[in-house]
Amino acid sequence: MKVLIVEDDAALGLFLQRGLKLDGHEVDWVGDGEAALAQLSNRSFDLVVLDLGLPRKDGVEVLTELRGRCQRTAVLVLSGRSDVEEKVKCLNLGADDCLLKPFSFHELRARCGALLRRREQFADPVLRHEGVELNRMSRRVTCEGRRVELTGKEFSLLEYLLERRGQCCSRSELLREVWEMAPDAGTNVVDVYINYLRKKLSGPDGLEDAAGDPVIETVRGAGYMIGGVGGKKPVRSDVLFGQMPLRMGGQMAGA
Repeated sequence: MKVLIVEDDAALGLFLQRGLKLDGHEVDWVGDGEAALAQLSNRSFDLVVLDLGLPRKDGVEVLTELRGRCQRTAVLVLSGRSDVEEKVKCLNLGADDCLLKPFSFHELRARCGALLRRREQFADPVLRHEGVELNRMSRRVTCEGRRVELTGKEFSLLEYLLERRGQCCSRSELLREVWEMAPDAGTNVVDVYINYLRKKLSGPDGLEDAAGDPVIETVRGAGYMIGGVGGKKPVRSDVLFGQMPLRMGGQMAGA
């Protein structure tokens, strides 16, 4: 599982990072609110451990913006103030749990584990975005009611992007999580498979969905996402890469 720790106390942040890594999680640490939002824009996380007293945007602002993006990442809030109203406010804004400082690392680890288990247990078997629907149980995909036949890897890629709707997924992340390959594998397989998916999810013109925009958006220099925000028209990888052959480790391979 991928965890982001947002804590301005460097000693505490690094301690939590080391401790959660020992549990087998992939853990990043940042020290301010703006850095946290930048990380959440460029990577997907399963859990955010969020301190409220942060510089450059406090924890409440980060939580508000995170939920405003429709990102459903689990959030554990850390607070140094035993103020019931503040705790209620955070829960109402979308926090999943709150922990009062000072705390035992064992308790924090247990709460993180509970949130991550809950995320897995209550994962929706059907993922939807606009006209796209993916059923994990039947492994059936439809677009505007039309059945779409996907290969196993195409299904896994679409599922990963839909699970992180509104979040940018980098090419290295997709290589690691979907293909189980090293981020520096020297392959354009991600771009090729994004191109495959776009064609299969496209409208009659073969390039766009029914609304006239790509179902899967390109975030220039960062990666891909479904359900982007901000109003900017995304760059299409089919324009950037065209009809590209698949390249693995510097060698050309058949698609």
